[in-house]
Amino acid sequence: MSSFKTLLNMLLVTLGLMAAGGAQAEMTIEIVGGGANRHAIAVAPFKDEANAQGGLSPVIKNDLTISGAFRMVDAAGVANTPFEPADIRYPLWQAAGAQSVAIGKVEAASGGQLKISFRLMDVAQKKQLTGGEFTVTPDRTRQVAHAIADMIYEAITGQKGFFNTRIVYVLKTGGSYLLQVADVDGGRAQTILRSREPIISPSWSPDGGRIAYVSFESKKPVVWVQSLATGQRFAAANFKGSNSAPAWSPDGGKLAVVLTTSGNSQIYVINANGGGARRLMYNGGIDTEPTWSPDGGSLYFVSDRAGGPQIYRVSADGGNAQRVTWEGRYNVSPKVSPDGKTLSYIRREGGNFRVMAQDLATNDSRALSDSGYNERPSFAPNGRMVLYASDAGGKSVLYAATTDGSSKVKLAVINGDVQDPAWGPFNRP
Repeated sequence: MSSFKTLLNMLLVTLGLMAAGGAQAEMTIEIVGGGANRHAIAVAPFKDEANAQGGLSPVIKNDLTISGAFRMVDAAGVANTPFEPADIRYPLWQAAGAQSVAIGKVEAASGGQLKISFRLMDVAQKKQLTGGEFTVTPDRTRQVAHAIADMIYEAITGQKGFFNTRIVYVLKTGGSYLLQVADVDGGRAQTILRSREPIISPSWSPDGGRIAYVSFESKKPVVWVQSLATGQRFAAANFKGSNSAPAWSPDGGKLAVVLTTSGNSQIYVINANGGGARRLMYNGGIDTEPTWSPDGGSLYFVSDRAGGPQIYRVSADGGNAQRVTWEGRYNVSPKVSPDGKTLSYIRREGGNFRVMAQDLATNDSRALSDSGYNERPSFAPNGRMVLYASDAGGKSVLYAATTDGSSKVKLAVINGDVQDPAWGPFNRP
């Protein structure tokens, strides 16, 4: 990303063969920074969890680790394996440093289903904080593990959990580019698109059922929308010139896109099912990378109208734009938090491209990433973390950082480089 023009040129890609399938990418989780106030929790092995595909406690522990809000206490080091509250020997867990302990079990249910129950117990007060029961088919046990992690997260932090959501990213491996959808921890990755050329700009619909992206199948960039349930797709923006950078409106009825029908790249709003293009602004500069405010009343975007790429805001009805970023000479890739209070973006500082978080009320900003090349920040649906891609050890990997900058984890894919990530909504069909 050596210049703003380079950023625009990245939108011009070619796309090869459409493919469905279950190409899996093994992902590891590594804590690279953590705050001092993380909650100490132990997740004991669930009784008979081997009957659940992939287990339960390993998934729960990975989820809680990713959040940055928890410090995992090794349950294997405690001479007590409880499955019911009455089984818990609290002094042992307290001596191990656990503030809470999660326990559970898996039992056979009718029709080949499994009954999964769990309890989260406060160690000091010896009382239940939350719990639940789920009866599901064996293939849905991993989703139950995410749901349990969500319940634990909410019980401890008071915030809604985000582990039962999904991410989309581009995986570069073996000379191919794969557009993949996966669980937050990288599990159950599925390839929805395959190409010998780069794939960029995947964007989630608010209902979580569709992905918009850019392809060059007709020898120019075209915005496509694809259903995850059926695999069916259609060209949502195929106007004269370049069609790129799709962003869904909060109600799912519209897409903001970047078109070059008038010459320079400009922002238009179209119907999500295609057509009805309406240009938002008229100026002689380059406008790109639109993203909507949570209430749908405005859009944030990147423009060089002041001489270099900066972030602006404009009403969804069009009109005059107001500049939002003032620090730094190069700010791109804006995303707004779900509560509308924080802006995340990429700032170039020297030779580094850093992920920033800016308070939209005070304009105070802080760096969420270290030095190096970072791209495409994306908020978790509860607004507590930012997902982005970064260079690490000669590879491109995913990072998830808390928005207060207190914690960061690395999600490294073993068999490829990960690029262009986007965090999906709470809605999960």
